[in-house]
Amino acid sequence: MSDPLVLVAQQGAVCTLTLNRPKSLNSFTGAMHDELAAALDAAAVDANVRCVVITGAGRGFCAGQDLADPSVAPPTEPGAPPADIGAAIERYYKPLALRVRAMPVPVIAAVNGVAAGAGANLALGCDFVVAARSASFIQAFAKIGLLPDCGGTWLLPRLVGRANAMALAMLGDKLPAEQAQRLGLIWKCVDDAALADEVSTLAARLAAMPTKALVATREAMDVAMSLGYADALGAEARHQSRLGSSHDYLEGVAAFMGKRAPVFSDR
Repeated sequence: MSDPLVLVAQQGAVCTLTLNRPKSLNSFTGAMHDELAAALDAAAVDANVRCVVITGAGRGFCAGQDLADPSVAPPTEPGAPPADIGAAIERYYKPLALRVRAMPVPVIAAVNGVAAGAGANLALGCDFVVAARSASFIQAFAKIGLLPDCGGTWLLPRLVGRANAMALAMLGDKLPAEQAQRLGLIWKCVDDAALADEVSTLAARLAAMPTKALVATREAMDVAMSLGYADALGAEARHQSRLGSSHDYLEGVAAFMGKRAPVFSDR
């Protein structure tokens, strides 16, 4: 049997999904998409999972789309129609980006090496991006006559502003992790040797926090970017109405009043 294309490991309340095509820098194929989608869906419905980590095997995080995959490969026969790349986006990348954004738990991208094309934007769509110092981010699309996908056109200007987003997307230059942090593209850059411990500590911390409130924070912030101030205030009120009747709110207040550590359990 061939090795799984996505490795799944759980330690405590943290589920780690490792893209596992190291010889191809974990570039996407249709089969790897299917395995990743199944793994994310399984984590989403597992009440024991309170944080998800996505990372890559070997020396890369994800080099984006494998251009030899039949879903996007150019025709080999003269006169044959080209592959419909838009159809591949609709089938694979749009559902992937939406699945990550709708996970009922926080999601961390542990970027251990190059993150290029859709691989970069998969990482940027996560709630936290922690990158090794040797890692890099490349919007490689323009180099092959395409535009950023997997949410790139939405994410980039919101993360770094229009000027930087245009430069990253049009020029396709390699952006070292340290510079990515300075631009605000990612949350944190750490020494390579510290990446695993840094991500493990962050994941454990998030897993112990009130999951519903963290996910509601993501939802409210994403929606607020397209709302006026008054409408954003109204959205906050609606979220607080729901969260205020939850076990975690009652537990948090009781722990605060009792000067003890809270034990959150909602999901």
